[in-house]
Amino acid sequence: MKSGRGERDVTGIGVDETLMSALFAAVGAGVYAVDDQGRVFACNPWAEQLLGYEPGTLIGVDAHRALHPPGAGAAAVPAQRPTSKDGAPGRRTSGDRAVFLRADGTSLQVWWTAAPLPAALGHGEGAVVVFHDATAEREREGRRAERYAHSETMREQAEYDLAEATWLGELTLAMTSTLDTDEALHRLVRQLVPRLADTALIDLAEGHGYRRAAHAHHIADVLPAASSEQGEALPRHPAHHAAVSRVMQGGGPQHLTDLAPAAPEETDLMAVVQAEEAFVIPLRLRATTFGALTLTRAPAGPPFNVADRALAEEVARRISLGLDNTRLHAAQADIATALQRALLTALPDVPGIELAAHYQPAQHTAEVGGDWYDAFLLHDGDLALVIGDVTGHDIQAASRMSELRNMLRALAVDRPEETPGQILRRLDTAQARLTLADSATAILARLRRTTSGAWQASWSVAGHPPPLLITADGVGYLTGARAMLLGLRPTAERPTTHTELPADATLLLYTDALVESRAQSLDEGMTRLRQHVTTHRHLPLPELCAKLARDLGDPRDDITLIAARTPPLAPRRHGA
Repeated sequence: MKSGRGERDVTGIGVDETLMSALFAAVGAGVYAVDDQGRVFACNPWAEQLLGYEPGTLIGVDAHRALHPPGAGAAAVPAQRPTSKDGAPGRRTSGDRAVFLRADGTSLQVWWTAAPLPAALGHGEGAVVVFHDATAEREREGRRAERYAHSETMREQAEYDLAEATWLGELTLAMTSTLDTDEALHRLVRQLVPRLADTALIDLAEGHGYRRAAHAHHIADVLPAASSEQGEALPRHPAHHAAVSRVMQGGGPQHLTDLAPAAPEETDLMAVVQAEEAFVIPLRLRATTFGALTLTRAPAGPPFNVADRALAEEVARRISLGLDNTRLHAAQADIATALQRALLTALPDVPGIELAAHYQPAQHTAEVGGDWYDAFLLHDGDLALVIGDVTGHDIQAASRMSELRNMLRALAVDRPEETPGQILRRLDTAQARLTLADSATAILARLRRTTSGAWQASWSVAGHPPPLLITADGVGYLTGARAMLLGLRPTAERPTTHTELPADATLLLYTDALVESRAQSLDEGMTRLRQHVTTHRHLPLPELCAKLARDLGDPRDDITLIAARTPPLAPRRHGA
C-alpha cells in the first residue's frame, strides 16, 4: 500500500510489507486513509484506478474538497460523505448512496465503509475508507425499477381491459336476456351512463323516419326514466336531427360540437341535457341500418377521445347484433306460427252444435310444436273431435303430428262403426309399424245426435289430460276410458266410455300446457281450470277458449283447446 510517510511496524509483530501491499492491491475495492485534516496519506491501486488518478497522485489530495467539494448540488454530492469525521473514535459507519467525484470531474456511485484510524499511527482522528463501484448495481436497480413500473403499468392495463370486457359483457347480456326490443334497449342505456356518456339516446328506424326507443341521463329526473314519448315531446335539435337522419340513410358516425339552440328562447333536448358535444353512431349490421346511438357529454366532462369513440362503436356493434337477433327471432316465430296454424284444421259447420278452437303459440320460442286439434264429420253424421300432442318442439314434431293427425282421420273414416278406443288402438299399431312418432297423447271423442235431438258422447283417452264437461249443474272431469299414451304398447286394448250431453253443455278438450307448468303441478292446474270455467262458463264459446288460454296457460309452451257446446233447451210453447 502506497503511503506518504515511512513505513513502520505498529503491531510489534514482524509484518511482511510486500505481502500486505499485494493483498491491498488484490482486494478488489478502493481503500484510502485520511488524516485529521482530511488529506489522503495512503491508498491502494484500486482506489486510484476507480477514482481516475494516476499512480501516486492521490496521495496528499484533500479528500474533503476533491472527492466532496463544498457547495456542490445535491444531485452531484449526496448527503453521505465518508470523511475522517465519519470515522469517530470507536464507531464504524457505512453507506450505499454516496457519489465520489473522479479526477476528470465525472461521478462515481459507490457504497462504502469508514472506520477510525488507530491513534498509534500518529495521524490524529483520521479514518480509513473502503469503497466499491456501485454503478453496475445502481443500473441493475434502475432496470428492476423500470421493469416493476412496466409490470405495474401492464397490470393496470390488464385490470382496465378486464373491467371493460366485463362491462361489454353486461351490455351484451342486457341485449340478449329478453326478446322485447324496447325493454332490452332501456336496460342498456342505463348502463351507458355515466360510464361512457352523460346522456344516451337510441333511435330506431321506423318507416321513412325514426322513433325514440330508449334514453337515459346520468342525473335522475332530468329525462323521464320510462316513457320515451316524453323524451320525444322536447323539440329536436336541428343539428342532431340532421345527423341522425344521415345515419339512417347510410352515413357513418357523426361528431357534433356545435349544439347551441337554433333560437335562444327554444329549449330542445340537447339544451336540457346541457350537451357540449354529441357522438352519433350507426346501429348497422351488414347492409341493414337499425337505428342510431347518440352519446352526449356536458362541458364539465372530458371531450370524446379516440378510445371513447372506438368503445362507442363497439357498443353500437353489440347493440346491432342484439337487434338483428331479435329481428331474426321474430321472423322465425312468425314463420313457425304460420306453419303451425296451417297444420291445424278449419272447423266444420255442424247443425245443432257449436264448435270453437283456440291455438296460442309459445311466446318465447321460434319453434313449431306437436299440439293439434281436429274436428270432422263421419259418413253417418257423427262428429269426431280430436286433441293431441306429439313429443317435441321442432319441425320434426310438427311433421309427425301432421302424419298422426292424417292417419287418425283415415282410420276413423275407414271404419266409422268402431269405437274411439278401437280406432286409437289401430292408430297405435300403425304408429309402431310406420314410426309416425316416438310417443304422443290424444283424445278421440265421438258426438252423436239421437233421434230425440239429444247429444251423446263417447271417448277414449291415450295418456292425455281428461275432458272437462261443463253443464248447468256443475263442472267436472270425465275420468273414464283412460289408457297409456300412444307408442308404448301398440297391442293393448283401449277402453271407450259413453255419456249423455245435457242441453247447453260444453265438452272441452285441451293440451297439458293449459293445466301444467314449472310453477304448478297437474292437480293444481286442473283445480284452477275447473274453478275458472265455473266462473266464466256463460261466455260465448270462442271467448271462453281464448280467456282460458290467456289466464291459465303456460306462455312458454303451445296451448291448444277445442270445445263443443250443445244447444239450450227450446222454450216451451204456451198451451203445449
